[in-house]
Amino acid sequence: MTPDKKAPASVLIIDDEEDILLTLKLLLKQHVDQVFTESNPYHLPRLLREYQPDVVLLDMNFKKGDTSGEAGLEWLKKIKALRPATQVVMITAYGETDKVVATLKAGATDFIEKPWRNEKLLATLHAALQLSRSEQEVMQLQTRQKILNEHIDQLSGEIIGASEAMRQVFQTIDKVAATDASILILGENGTGKELVAREIHRRSHRKDEVFIKVDVGAIPESLFESELFGHKKGAFTDAKEDRIGRFSAASGGTLFLDEIGNIPIPMQVKLLSAVQQGEIVPVGANKPVQIDVRLICATNMPLYDMVAEKAFRQDLLYRINTVEIHLPPLRDRTGDIELLSRHFLQELAAKYKKPGLTIQPAAIEKLKDHSWPGNVRELRHAIERAIILSGDNTLSPDDFLLQREAPRAATTPGEETLNLEAAEQEVIRKALRRHNGNVSKAAEELGLSRGALYRRMEKFGL
Repeated sequence: MTPDKKAPASVLIIDDEEDILLTLKLLLKQHVDQVFTESNPYHLPRLLREYQPDVVLLDMNFKKGDTSGEAGLEWLKKIKALRPATQVVMITAYGETDKVVATLKAGATDFIEKPWRNEKLLATLHAALQLSRSEQEVMQLQTRQKILNEHIDQLSGEIIGASEAMRQVFQTIDKVAATDASILILGENGTGKELVAREIHRRSHRKDEVFIKVDVGAIPESLFESELFGHKKGAFTDAKEDRIGRFSAASGGTLFLDEIGNIPIPMQVKLLSAVQQGEIVPVGANKPVQIDVRLICATNMPLYDMVAEKAFRQDLLYRINTVEIHLPPLRDRTGDIELLSRHFLQELAAKYKKPGLTIQPAAIEKLKDHSWPGNVRELRHAIERAIILSGDNTLSPDDFLLQREAPRAATTPGEETLNLEAAEQEVIRKALRRHNGNVSKAAEELGLSRGALYRRMEKFGL
């Protein structure tokens, strides 16, 4: 540390002698960004939350005539319990070496003796700051690895298609992959939005960095900031340790925000701020953290209609859709059904150890005649179900028990339908419209769990 280049760090000094506090502050403020002082150690819990110091310089005794060092030891333990990553350097009088040993065993980083030599004090502080940074980096890496482990089993898969609609999608991917442009992928459930996002990442200059997927529609509003931006220990009741959020975990790589249309307006504001500023503030922190992510978003919601209805912020939409990719539903690319079917047949035959599986042309024609409200995902499920239930090595039309489509809800004013599936579909549509696409609120009104509502939405192609 040199006076012309201050360390970007925070130091808190706790001592009951005002002269020592003033002397240390005047010395250290030449070398460190932030220096705080306090004579009353009982303010420590609040000061740790407010200042989040990297290093605490802590006196051994706080009562006149007390030389036991017990007070310093107790406050040391309190600091390490509240903020384990904070390094503590003990301030001790000459001749208290035996007491200092006890503090080192309890977690103190080092100690300085009164009266101190400035060079020795600065060297000790520098070493403590280096250790603090190292431990914080380790904690971030551990949290990042934990998040990555949650995604490690998500295979990227392969985008299959030879139709004109899919060729246009491939051309757009070719053009945007090498850039850092924000991408918005639009399409119905089951059309392969995540596959497209992963393919863009795979072809980008960030391909050797992480790809983090977040289903933002599944995050409760109360946990939104913590999940995306992280939190500090003690920021709320269950925050038992520092945790980095998805933005920090994805820094350097790609962050894929799925179901972006389901974010409530208050959370849209926070997301917009993070994207605009290129920085986040973890819950309970007072310093912003710089982030570097390539943002890809996806939704099956009509975002432009939602903007008109004030259910989605226009400025956020402009931020996330530098380039839009529209994925066609499977019913608009029936020419790809045979290609997809044979691809899934080969993939799933290996999974279920049924080599030599084939599919009859008549079965392919039956698949082409279906409208596939669940799109490619539904087609894969249909083939998987046929492979499991068929006792033959050749799949026939009879092996595919395709779900009959629910009749459309009545379109004539005043006309009612007694078909249960059609009525259920219309009720779900109304609930989603009423709550501007917010799945959580729609599910609550319908008396369903979020998962149950999502299954029904997938069933009806909503």
